[in-house]
Amino acid sequence: MRKILIANRGEIAVRVIRACRDMGLASVAVYAECDRAARHVRMADEAVAIGPNPPADSYLRIDRLIDAAAQTGADAVHPGYGFLAENEDFAAACRDAGLRFIGPTPEAIALMGSKTAARAEAVKAGVPVVPGSDDPFGADVPDATIAAAAEQIGYPVMIKAVAGGGGKGMRLVADPGGLASAIRAARSEAGAAFGDSAIYLERRLIRPRHIEVQLLGDAHGHVVPFVERECSIQRRHQKVIEETPSAVVSPKLRAQLTSAAAAVARAVRYTNAGTIEFLLDEDGRFYFLEMNTRLQVEHPVTEMVTGVDLVRWQIRIARGERLDLDPAVAITPRGHGIECRIYAEDPDAGFMPSPGRIAAMRVPAGPGIRDDSGVEAGAEIPIYYDPLISKLVAWGADRREAIDRMQRALREYDILGIRTTVPFFRWMLAQPAFESAVFHTGYLDELLQQRQGEPFGSPDKEDEEVAALAAAAYTTYVGRVPPSTHDMRGGPAGNRGGPAGNRGGPGWKSVARAESLRE
Repeated sequence: MRKILIANRGEIAVRVIRACRDMGLASVAVYAECDRAARHVRMADEAVAIGPNPPADSYLRIDRLIDAAAQTGADAVHPGYGFLAENEDFAAACRDAGLRFIGPTPEAIALMGSKTAARAEAVKAGVPVVPGSDDPFGADVPDATIAAAAEQIGYPVMIKAVAGGGGKGMRLVADPGGLASAIRAARSEAGAAFGDSAIYLERRLIRPRHIEVQLLGDAHGHVVPFVERECSIQRRHQKVIEETPSAVVSPKLRAQLTSAAAAVARAVRYTNAGTIEFLLDEDGRFYFLEMNTRLQVEHPVTEMVTGVDLVRWQIRIARGERLDLDPAVAITPRGHGIECRIYAEDPDAGFMPSPGRIAAMRVPAGPGIRDDSGVEAGAEIPIYYDPLISKLVAWGADRREAIDRMQRALREYDILGIRTTVPFFRWMLAQPAFESAVFHTGYLDELLQQRQGEPFGSPDKEDEEVAALAAAAYTTYVGRVPPSTHDMRGGPAGNRGGPAGNRGGPGWKSVARAESLRE
């Protein structure tokens, strides 16, 4: 393996490029039109244009990605997460083209990508599952059949997309009266998001916690699970804060969770990085929920607490190396980590996306702080993709120190020109229930309802002045691409202004002036 094409964008593409640099491997970025000057494009050794901005015309085009790998001589593909990361057809296309897919096999993706099939594998492995329907309900299954299954399971029930994830195609139904409309809504959303409108039912657990186990598996039969992550702080079924270890998981329960996760992975002969997700009820009983057959967004918090470079191991496993990590070390936490997903969203407007240009940006640093970002000042946040800006991680010797460091980092985090979720996280981490770890998967939604539109905060006059100054300073840097960029339509796309990564020009002095003013 000499050269890796990263079939993604943003912060995860930057993360993989850095792993390639660490390992002495060449990297190839791909980009849609609006990402021509994006950070991941300028960081990679080469970059290839793959089409217009809509994902269906670019980042979801398997043929163009395979062609980009052939054009640049890449011999492996890292899918990141999102887009085609859990698409068995893409993994198979890579294999057919002689490319190493840095992820699980197409067969494992297909098997565990079906929520009902994954439930069946968990049952065969002796792992408890949430009571629910064993078979999927396709579009031709009448509502009456689904209603009968719901009665047998018992209300409240969750309707879930068989091919789903990220809260899409999911509906909570409290009683029979709301079932028919929820079925229609879930099927419509699932069909639009995944091209598959099939659904299934699960009993709704009361006030559960969401606990997951990161794992790695190699082609030689070794599986290593890691210390659990707590992902219970969710907004509309989307994780917003993750931490490891969980404040409520004892060493005994940790051993049970990691053993169960490894059992499921071994049952399906899983290779590379994956995550087994569980629900933990109020009595401390856990249930298999699903498996994500990819690297998780929240992988940095596990890396901070274990000291293991998960992306590096993904690459090593893909080239056939044995997984020689000590399982005892992997499940033993070294301190505590908390991760906040910083989004270009306006929390004062119902978390609506906030696209636009980042006028100025100051990223926190210092002891125990890590920020995985795919943007910088001057970058444009487009409307076409997930608006994730960065993953901010704080590490501490214990949970209290991790919270303190995260609160300090959030106070230092300045992103001007667009609205972000930074003010929301400053508020969230100060909530007594968070500090005492007394929460569940529905806690945040309940808390936001109680606020009734109370604002989280807005830029002051000084921020606007700094934004104007920084925007002017970065004007000359917009639109750059590296000199070794290719265009799928033929011929080099061209270098549009100076070497990538040059931080010595007058614009950077102006930015330093902006930061001084903000101080």
